Amino acid sequence: MYIEPFGVELWMNEFELKCKYNLAETCCDSITIAELLSLSGESQDAINDLLSLKMTYGAIEGSDKLRSAIAALYSNQSLTNTLVTHGTIGANSLVYQSMLSKDDKVISIVPSYQQHYSIPASLGSHVHMLHLTAENRFLPDLDQLAQLTTPDTKLIALTNPNNPTGSLIQLEMLQEIVAIARKADAWILCDEVYRGLDQTDPGTTASIADLYEKGISTAGLSKSFSLAGLRLGWLTAPLEVIEAVMIHRDYNTISVGMINDHLAAMALENRHAILMRNRELTRRNLTILSDWVNNEPLISWVKPHSSTVTLLKYDLDLPSREFCVNLLKKTGVMLTPGSTMEMEGYVRIGFANSTDTLKQGLPLISDYLRTLT
Repeated sequence: MYIEPFGVELWMNEFELKCKYNLAETCCDSITIAELLSLSGESQDAINDLLSLKMTYGAIEGSDKLRSAIAALYSNQSLTNTLVTHGTIGANSLVYQSMLSKDDKVISIVPSYQQHYSIPASLGSHVHMLHLTAENRFLPDLDQLAQLTTPDTKLIALTNPNNPTGSLIQLEMLQEIVAIARKADAWILCDEVYRGLDQTDPGTTASIADLYEKGISTAGLSKSFSLAGLRLGWLTAPLEVIEAVMIHRDYNTISVGMINDHLAAMALENRHAILMRNRELTRRNLTILSDWVNNEPLISWVKPHSSTVTLLKYDLDLPSREFCVNLLKKTGVMLTPGSTMEMEGYVRIGFANSTDTLKQGLPLISDYLRTLT
């Protein structure tokens, strides 16, 4: 099976360990195990609970404790329709493998995480792109979506909050998307890995799984919960989807690690403390980034309403990869070129790393921009 090379991941693999200031980072500033214990109100003695864990496969679908904690992130879900995976990336992949076949029609709202169009294409599905535009504040044109969505549409794929723009589809528009999908009896797969980081209170947007009887929500601990190292994600969906995914999951997952499951449950049972920490971080850092953008004549943007990443448009006749490679070599600052996500003329910046890293990196980008004019 041929699949297109994963542009963003190739870029990260090539340069992530070679930078000094990683402003390509997409996760909220990662926490240590000690910080997790502190945020969870646990003492160091809680680590002793790990010592008695026997290193078997554990619960195949994920422990009841963890799946119950995942279900609590939603309004109308239970542990029976949640399934634990190796990261959100694993959840997305399993859904596509389980739900799509050759010649199925898929609508992918782009730009997006490359999984959401390259995997369906690799399976032989017909992928129709709905392109977001800065003129529409990187929100989907619902008239275009309605025109694209026909009775033979199998699935609509989107990220909300959007990766890479940071745009946020609010409840009213989500309900309109659901109405379009329902008319065609199409599934909706919504990658919600950045959910919980909205710039305004209450901070968490409605999930597609709670809004639509054929809604599939995927998410994980990497972005909003600062725990990428656990490599733990999940999907929440109707039982029909869970059962189909379980068949494929037996071939490539079996179960997640016992330690990962244990720590993930601890994190999600204390999600409010972690999300409060990360909302404060992203809101503080976005203010810093906004002030910087406002003072950079070569940079423009659509200010994000959520997420940890956004796109910056630069007013230069320079390919984005060349822009980013030269920036990294001259300053140690790493951004992600828009070419890796079919958004040439833009770079993606992550603003949820440590505030000090952001404060140190932005002036260096300014210095670099001055050398190009």
